[in-house]
Amino acid sequence: MKFEAATIKDIAIALGLSTSTVSRALRDSHEISVATKQLVLEYATRINYHPNPIALSLKEKRSRSIGVIVAEIANSFFSQAINGIESVAKDKGYNVMISQTHESFDKEVMTLQYLASRSIDGLLISVSSGTENLEHLKALHDRGFPIVFFDRIVEDIQTHKVMVDNFRGAYNATLHLINKGYKHIAVIAGPENLSISRERVAGYREALAQTRVKPGKALIKYSRYAGLHLQEVELAVSQLLKLRPRPDAIFTASDKLTTNCMRVLKSKGIRIPEDIALVGFSNSDLIELLHPPLTVVRQPAFEMGQIATSLLLQLIESKKPVKEFERKILATNLIVQSSS
Repeated sequence: MKFEAATIKDIAIALGLSTSTVSRALRDSHEISVATKQLVLEYATRINYHPNPIALSLKEKRSRSIGVIVAEIANSFFSQAINGIESVAKDKGYNVMISQTHESFDKEVMTLQYLASRSIDGLLISVSSGTENLEHLKALHDRGFPIVFFDRIVEDIQTHKVMVDNFRGAYNATLHLINKGYKHIAVIAGPENLSISRERVAGYREALAQTRVKPGKALIKYSRYAGLHLQEVELAVSQLLKLRPRPDAIFTASDKLTTNCMRVLKSKGIRIPEDIALVGFSNSDLIELLHPPLTVVRQPAFEMGQIATSLLLQLIESKKPVKEFERKILATNLIVQSSS
């Protein structure tokens, strides 16, 4: 049997009232008596009636839903950011539609088209590692569609942006390794086309420059899919291990790169930190349970999700076009443990 949701008409027929009377009672209109309101509300509760969101969106000219596009929901950073997003959205009466790209530009385009067709009121997005062409985003933005970028931002679209201090986070992690006495520090970063990768590599370079060390090109590796696929991390680590002198420490510039780098080193019998130290960006709650516990750059993911959502809802609910935008940069936190 096909499920059919209860309607105002069903309530009206059951109670012998007009649909307009039922509608006004559900809206708590002063035109309807207290007794009738109580009768309608009690029956609506009994049959599990809920307002039709499509009908409401047509009436209010908004869906009270926002879209969220991230690379991978299973990624601890993004799952924490989504928790922050939902905490604000729920409090403001908005539903959240979440989708993931798995670092595919084509999936990002299709996902955006799908969400837009569902009449969402706005979009929060951390672009995929393969996103270089921005036409799909510009087309919506140019028509006044509210978009806020978080984590992985793009510079060519003028809107609110929320991110961490990528440069400082990478700088602090690399400086920590230098202060611990490591001499040959390599970095594995996400794709070079993303500003987040370039900023983290720049922080790594600056920390080395403090000790008048200029890293050789061979010590800097970029990962096309930001560590999503273990094979690309295996290739980068294998290339680093062939260098002479071999790196005595590796800084990894994203969550997936960090955990997959640790997995690869262990599979090759490399002891951490005795043979190679490891420091990386990670928001995993399990870092203390790993052997050894990882030294990580932790990002305020939950707070980032909250701030990005608040800024998006400001765009959605503004009565006039917004022309001044905020760029929120949040501090990271270096958690030092045994891996370094």
